[in-house]
This record gives sequence, structure tokens and C-alpha cells, in this order.
Amino acid sequence: MPELPEVQTIVSDLNEKIKGDIITDFWSDYKKAIRNKFEDFVKNVRGKKILGVERIGKNIFINLSENKTLYIHLKMTGHLLVKSEKLKVKSGEDYFDDRVNQYVHHIWRLKAKSQKLKAEKRMEFSDLRKFAKIVLVDTDKIKELKEIKSLGVDVMSDEFTLKKFQDILERKSARGGLAYGGKKIRDILMDQQIVSGIGNIYASEILFEAGILPERQVKNLSAKEVSLIFAFIKKILEKAIKLRGTSDSDYRDTDGKPGGFQKMLKVYNRAGKNCPKCGTIIKRIKMGQRSAFVCSKCQK
Repeated sequence: MPELPEVQTIVSDLNEKIKGDIITDFWSDYKKAIRNKFEDFVKNVRGKKILGVERIGKNIFINLSENKTLYIHLKMTGHLLVKSEKLKVKSGEDYFDDRVNQYVHHIWRLKAKSQKLKAEKRMEFSDLRKFAKIVLVDTDKIKELKEIKSLGVDVMSDEFTLKKFQDILERKSARGGLAYGGKKIRDILMDQQIVSGIGNIYASEILFEAGILPERQVKNLSAKEVSLIFAFIKKILEKAIKLRGTSDSDYRDTDGKPGGFQKMLKVYNRAGKNCPKCGTIIKRIKMGQRSAFVCSKCQK
């Protein structure tokens, strides 16, 4: 599933490529993904101007004119592509023909803001497993959506400070003990209702760099360890955004191109390989329904 760096890459791309464009039409061969009545959805997006795109957690919001917003969650395999004969990939290499970009189930046809761009322009949604969600909502009601109201603090926001992270981990329960004291630190990092944006890939990388085993309980972490985890959350996600995300599986940017952070992964999906720090064999462990990757020597 795309995590914060992948979603942020898409949002930044869309602001650069389609902000100011007009949606002229919409097509879909999988109407189940549209959570509105399909005929109403098409009617209400036609003629709307794209005002800008923002990210909340792992969610994409494409704000339109007349107080309308496209709310998109990519789920497991979704990604957005922007195509036009006049919008070629700067490197000259065309990635749109790659297999992973061939599962297009939704298309927004666009009238470009630039009068020079006469060719058809469109935003396509490729989604192999067809789990993604598309909803048209009122812009002024975004913050009232239950999925958004339930989100924890965004880990790349200014609000997410070391003090805020410490306060979260030290939050008291109704009985006076630590609310999350008995929880494993990896579960905290991946719980979108506590902190939002981190998933399986970056949780493994953050805890490896911080030298913390994912099974460690929150109550047993020292102040120094909490500080290290916080620092690597910011550092790793910032680097992943700079490298345009991780294409471990189906994620691609709006040019259909893979990200670059997968080349930097040190433990995630590297079970059986040597730890880049000490040479110990990296292990894959099961935590709930997900896998975590650790170096038993570097992480304590």
C-alpha cells in the first residue's frame, strides 16, 4: 500500500500537472469504486476546475470549483497517471507501457489550462486489485469525514514534534497507567489513529535505523530511544519523498515511473540477506497479519 512518501509524490505531481485544468468528462469500467451514485458523480465533476491537490495522511484530496472535492484512497495497488501527447517524460523514456500501468479503470478527461496544449489530456487511475476508493464530497465537509476525523497527527506536519510524540506515548489511560504502555512500538507507528502516514515499509526502516526491535513495548523505551525513533521518522520520510517514494510493488508516480527509495532499503523485504551495518542475516518476523524485517544484532 502506498505510504506517506508515495502519496505526497503523487500530490506534488498533480499540483504541478493538472492544477487549473477543467474536467470535461469521466469514464469508468469499475463503478463499484465510486462511492457516489455513478450518474450523479459524472454530472457533478463535469465542468469543474481543479483548484489544487492536498494530502491528509495517506488520502488524496483534489479540490474542485463549486465546493466539490475528489477524495481518493489508493488502497493496495492504485496509482494516478497524467497523460498527454504534449506531456512527455523529461528523460524521454516512456513508462506508461509498463505492465503495472495497464490496469486503468477510471479516466478523467481534462481541458488543459494552457492554451498551447491542444492535445487531449487525462488523468488515469490504474488499480490492479481494484480496492481503491473514489468519492465526491463537499470541500467544506472534508474534516467531518469519519475517516479523516479518526486520523492521528500527520508525522510530516509541523504539529508532529518530539514533544507531541512523547505526549502520545505517555498518554494516560482511564485507570491512570500508560494508555499505550503495553503496545509494541511498531504497532503504534502503523496505527493511523495514533500517528498517520507510516506503513509497513517505513516502520521497518525507521526502527532499524533507530536500533529498536519492533516488538519492544512502549513502556520499556527510554527517552533517548523515543528521541531516536522520532528523528528517524522525519529523516527517512523526508529522504523517501525526495527520492519519489518506494516502488516495492505496484506504486508508480504520475509519469508511470517507479520511485527511487527501494534502492535505499536496508531491511524491508531483505530477509536472508546481510545487514548493511553488521553483516548479520536479516530476519522476517510476523506481527499480526503483516511482516516486519529486523537485524537481531543492530536492534535491541
